[in-house]
Amino acid sequence: MQKLQKKIFRARAPLRVSLAGGGTDIKSYFNTNKGAVLNFTISKYAYAEVKIIESLFIAKAIDLDIEVKVNISEHKNKNINGENLFLHWQTYKYMMGKHNNSQLLPAEISTYCDAPIGSGLGSSSTLVVCMVKIWSEILNAGLDEYQIAEAAYEIERNICKLEGGMQDHYSAAFGGVNFIEFENSKVVVHPLRIKNCFKSELESSLVLHYCGSSRDSSNIIRDQIKVTLDNNNDRIKFLHKLKEIAYEMKTHFLKGSISKIIELMNLGWSNKKETSQKINNKNIQERIDLAFKFGAKSIVPV
Repeated sequence: MQKLQKKIFRARAPLRVSLAGGGTDIKSYFNTNKGAVLNFTISKYAYAEVKIIESLFIAKAIDLDIEVKVNISEHKNKNINGENLFLHWQTYKYMMGKHNNSQLLPAEISTYCDAPIGSGLGSSSTLVVCMVKIWSEILNAGLDEYQIAEAAYEIERNICKLEGGMQDHYSAAFGGVNFIEFENSKVVVHPLRIKNCFKSELESSLVLHYCGSSRDSSNIIRDQIKVTLDNNNDRIKFLHKLKEIAYEMKTHFLKGSISKIIELMNLGWSNKKETSQKINNKNIQERIDLAFKFGAKSIVPV
């Protein structure tokens, strides 16, 4: 790697809202059934800044008030999975291994996310995408959006063993409104060109509401994985229905049919909560009831 001229690098990646198909982006489902989701990114982000320093790798999560320092010479062939910020460390190790001949670059990375962990907006996946982006720039790796998403998925799901789907990495890497199809090892992202008037109406009609508590989505994913691995499990029909709704949602997004989208959002929620008993709870249901009481026409708990 050539000597770095720049000393500070910055990147950000957007968080996402999933409107349809969530759950069909789990690998155990789309390996045999094909999956499809429709999501869009919002003006909330994960951020990363890297400073080139000497001797150490330092990771800071500003929003969590956590800092980890690693002596590179001592940890060259070791993992620190049991320590804090292992996503930072494993992303760094992966990118150095793939794009810097496994030579660990002394650096300090600081991160911040606009949404708390467990918010349902794909914050951890978006953070990994953001870190892959910044290391790609620093190492002059030239990764495109697909490669960034693939690397982030590999790091979070396979190396760090965090359960979850695949849509978050692609939405964060591409940004915008996307219809994403998953089949075996193939992922195709279809950016949707929607009318400006429809986009404005959608933005003015949606309210993002935080329920006040975080949840561990891996418990829900494990529940859904059990469904996908059991051909006799009756709940898999709800995942099939969610995929159908995603395709239908795509059509009405392109047409700008707000009334039909509202109908599909409600239908999606009624099917999604059947895929795992852990999706809904008393707190969420109370917020849903209040929303409808005060005029909401549709809800999508994320």
